Amino acid sequence: MLKKVRAYCDFRFKPVTITSVLTVILSIPCIKYMPLQFGWENGPLENLQMLVLFAGMIIAFRAKENKKFFNFAALVLIILALREVNCGRTIFFPIPGEINEYYTWKQLKYGWLAHPLYGLYMTYVGLYFIIKKAYLELYTLIKNVKFPVWDILFMFLGIGCGMYAEKALNNCVVEECAELLFYVALISIIWTYTRVRAGNNN
Repeated sequence: MLKKVRAYCDFRFKPVTITSVLTVILSIPCIKYMPLQFGWENGPLENLQMLVLFAGMIIAFRAKENKKFFNFAALVLIILALREVNCGRTIFFPIPGEINEYYTWKQLKYGWLAHPLYGLYMTYVGLYFIIKKAYLELYTLIKNVKFPVWDILFMFLGIGCGMYAEKALNNCVVEECAELLFYVALISIIWTYTRVRAGNNN
């Protein structure tokens, strides 16, 4: 069983994985010296996350093979980007005179529409995955392309550190650095899969 699992794993350290390593290395001085406001909404860390997500969207949309699945992946990245800015609330509706404070959707006229519209978009993305049969291309990728182990480990490291920072540390810089690592590793995985043709693990 273990041999079969290992057969589907690629333990090679790919050049794109260097981006995750650099993210970890640079996060250390950021966490130690960076002011907390750099981790606030619309701060440098969140803006960098958005740049990474937009880069991922471009990579996914420009995939030459398995386009239905990678279009789906790009749509998922849009969901993540919308989540980062609370569907635009933290961009367009700051409270005047307050620092890092924003009106809630309940306080805004027609704000109650935000969550249903966000839900409808997520439903559309799910239906796209099913109706366009993007799952068939995903199956092809999983079957023919080995899992990039290091990128996956970095992705889960970002998730774990982010959850710990949110619940135990209450430190927005640590949390945002962890989210950045998650996004960088995720985009590295997408990059790897868009560059590997089905049936070729090189």
